[in-house]
Amino acid sequence: VNVTVRYWASARAVAGCDSERFGGLDVDGLQVGDVLAVAAAAHTGLSVVLDVSTILLDGRAVTASEPLTEGVILEVLPPFAGG
Repeated sequence: VNVTVRYWASARAVAGCDSERFGGLDVDGLQVGDVLAVAAAAHTGLSVVLDVSTILLDGRAVTASEPLTEGVILEVLPPFAGG
């Protein structure tokens, strides 16, 4: 399974990129939390931002247990000042 993660605000700053694709995630029952764990392992400090962020899938907020399918895009939206 291939999943794209888009980072916004402080998540972008910590990850050092706007988005990245995680490919070859060959897991039966792949969930949002599985992909976020891979992303956190790839970027020091990202887990702290993920813990307080809203994760969107197709424009709706999801939890870590949300199942994923091929080619989806997750968006990481950390809290930000004034919003």
